[in-house]
Amino acid sequence: MESIHDMSWLHVETMVAAAQKEWLYIYDNTGIELHCIKKMDKILRMEFLPYHFLLAAVNEFGFMSWLDISIGEIVGHYNNHMGRTSVMTQNPYNATLCLGNSKGVVSLWSPTVKKPLAKILCHKTPLTAIAVDSRGMYMATSGVDRSLKIWDIRNLDGPLQHYKLRSAPLNLEFSQKDMLAVGLGETVEIYSNCCTQTVEGPYLRHRMAKTINNFKFCPYEDVLGIGTSNGFTSIIVPGSGEPNFDALESNPFQTKTQRKEAEVKALLEKIPAELITLNPSDVMEVDVPSMKDKIEARKNLLYLKPKKVDLTPRHKKKGKTNIARKKIIKETVRKEYINQSMEAKKILAEPEKQYVPKQSFGV
Repeated sequence: MESIHDMSWLHVETMVAAAQKEWLYIYDNTGIELHCIKKMDKILRMEFLPYHFLLAAVNEFGFMSWLDISIGEIVGHYNNHMGRTSVMTQNPYNATLCLGNSKGVVSLWSPTVKKPLAKILCHKTPLTAIAVDSRGMYMATSGVDRSLKIWDIRNLDGPLQHYKLRSAPLNLEFSQKDMLAVGLGETVEIYSNCCTQTVEGPYLRHRMAKTINNFKFCPYEDVLGIGTSNGFTSIIVPGSGEPNFDALESNPFQTKTQRKEAEVKALLEKIPAELITLNPSDVMEVDVPSMKDKIEARKNLLYLKPKKVDLTPRHKKKGKTNIARKKIIKETVRKEYINQSMEAKKILAEPEKQYVPKQSFGV
């Protein structure tokens, strides 16, 4: 039996990825092994990006990988030079990965850039857990110093809230209604509205018999699933789930036919990995050259070198080659270049004339 470090659902509930001791395995809902991916080994944490069909993972050597499960190819693989870390989550707003290290720094990564898109020093001690809410607005971080900080991920100037807990949190998880679950050893605490205002105590506290390893909120239900060293337990958290759902986005009551149609539609609408940036709205903007770029392009015309005219002489059977004809062609090309440079200088020297509309007297 091999140890399992992390598991993640894929685009449908009939496929699940398991990061085992050596390699990455993909199973179906009956437990049958579908794939064994040996290019991704020694994985510690995984995150699935549903709109990009990417399975992101980080291993114990600090290498990050993005696997496109629709075509079975790795679109990004490089070393983050941060060492061993198992603190990772995704930002659902822009599909970037939030990675925490032992220096208390949170860095944001994308598959096409081998350097972090942004860095922020969140704690002076090593990070223990990171969580981002479903809207991509708030980020919760915890450190060894027993502190819990809430950040506005769109403006990382400073923490919005700062809490001091009884012990160092090992797990953090946001619900659909922005409730925050905090794992403290054998106890799980639920905080309500802790991002927008300072709360005095937890909304709900539950103590387990064994140490808590991980937990997740069940979408569209007021249920928190807790995995411990002794097994699995689910508890009721009133008000944690979203009561209304969009059937076109995610339908918990879909049939087998609807699931197949939704899978085909999602594949047709798949977002390329190259479009993962900090600000997704940049893709919708038009790339218009600025006035500064136009002036620089005009100035560069003055420093262009004349093109060399390479003539292949045509050897005649009688007489010598026409050397005078080659000289005339070279002189003509040189004069054309001089005329073009003079016109460019005149354009730069002349100030831009403002257009004054002519007065109309009704004629």
